[in-house]
Amino acid sequence: MEFHLTRSQKEIQKAAGEFAKGEFDKDLSRELGKQSTFPEGLRKKAAELGFIGIHWPEAYEGGGLGILENTLIAEEFCKNDSSLGIALSLSGFAAESLLLYGTNELKQMYIPRIATGEMVSGGAFFEPGEMYDLSTTQTTARADGDYWVIDGKKSGVLNGGQAGWYCVLCHTGSEKKSPDSLSMFLVEADSSGLSAAGGQDKLGMRMVATTDLHFKGVRVPRSHLIGTMGMGMKQAKIMSDLYRILVAAMAIGTARGAFIKSLTYVKQREQFGKKIGKLQVTRHKLAEMALSIEQSALMTLSAAWHFDKRKKYEMGIAMAKLSACRTALAVSDEAIQLLGGYGYMTEYEVERCYRDAKALALFEDNPMGVKDDVAAGFIGRIN
Repeated sequence: MEFHLTRSQKEIQKAAGEFAKGEFDKDLSRELGKQSTFPEGLRKKAAELGFIGIHWPEAYEGGGLGILENTLIAEEFCKNDSSLGIALSLSGFAAESLLLYGTNELKQMYIPRIATGEMVSGGAFFEPGEMYDLSTTQTTARADGDYWVIDGKKSGVLNGGQAGWYCVLCHTGSEKKSPDSLSMFLVEADSSGLSAAGGQDKLGMRMVATTDLHFKGVRVPRSHLIGTMGMGMKQAKIMSDLYRILVAAMAIGTARGAFIKSLTYVKQREQFGKKIGKLQVTRHKLAEMALSIEQSALMTLSAAWHFDKRKKYEMGIAMAKLSACRTALAVSDEAIQLLGGYGYMTEYEVERCYRDAKALALFEDNPMGVKDDVAAGFIGRIN
């Protein structure tokens, strides 16, 4: 791996940073976070500049680049505003399942509309009481002529109630439910029998809608099967690896944002006639924060590079996600401490960095926990 960005990647990184600085409004963001809403006009602007789906093929209005470029954009966005950055980065949540496994016809119908900012997509994988254990999926899809009929309930659906379509994980076997009987389907949001429950109020990631979805006799065409029947669990695992990299990038950006805000504060804040940034204890804290960020950032870049090169790197991806999210939590927590009482106030933003960091730490821990995936990687090497 080359330990430097190409000229093109640096330009993309710079453009994303300039866009965020020019378009992200701090006060508006704070108010929208309270209301759990997102400024859709901002999504359109980001799409027009190619920031949504930059790693998707050009044939579907994407940028034709890689996951690495996507992580650079996500990091820059979240560095400037973690809440807006996360929401923009998840505009096409679960669309990769369609890109990786769907037919060309389905891709042409649904992917370009996300890349151009016309709609967002959602992923319906988890269920009430089970959450990350996808092997216990109870939602069913049974064949009925030219259609599949879906019944069940999904919980924690990202972009729920706002998406134009959902990737839905269902049990398709006639025998006992098992991971080998899971399949993915594309379900349009306005399908008869599909309804979204009220939005779920969350600690962080408040600009990303999260709801329950109810499926009651929802009929979808046979052609809306994504990939191969019975391969839904394996497909979800590969998509999970991709999103773990993206989550790691968002966490790094969130950590950088908290670090910058705290650094700016300690340079200005005087106590006992001296800038607190001059105190050795403060300098040591800043050094530890910066060290953690750079370590996690390198792991994340490595994970993205391996993914783009189609190299097997599941353990490294899990490590990057775990390290980046731990860093985001630790750095944002330290930032609150450095700001003192101000750190607890919403206008200084570091408390929001902490809340979003906590949400990212919980996100994409499926189908196995990241620690389990790291452990499995080491055990596999030993064996």
